[in-house]
Amino acid sequence: MRNIEIAKEILQTENQSVVMVKNEEVIYKSTDSGIKPLLFAYQNSIEELEGASVADKVIGKAAALLLIDGKIKELYAELISDGAMEVLNKTEIKVTYGKKVEKILNRDQTDLCPMEKLAQDESEGSVVAEKIINFFGGKN
Repeated sequence: MRNIEIAKEILQTENQSVVMVKNEEVIYKSTDSGIKPLLFAYQNSIEELEGASVADKVIGKAAALLLIDGKIKELYAELISDGAMEVLNKTEIKVTYGKKVEKILNRDQTDLCPMEKLAQDESEGSVVAEKIINFFGGKN
């Protein structure tokens, strides 16, 4: 079974929010919602991310920039935004998804997701990571 298939299967069968697989082994998974699990993996395991296959429930531009910076190989997103696809299409990362939307909204569906607002004018994962950390008051 390919890494991305393993990640996708675990994402769906174990109700995870993100699953990262490399060399047919799970290197990280989380049931936490939002961008925090990706930020944690980015900050604590960036070397391990290189070449990994990632399956995630929701990928917006902020998350995409973190994954690009982490040099992942493949991505499956259940839901992905146009902004995420725009930056991912400039890379060699193979992307598949369940549904594509114009933008990722906040939990109330009343406005743009706060992380998407932070990433709107950015092109570097490290800058977005710093903005996200500051958004959460310096805690991840």
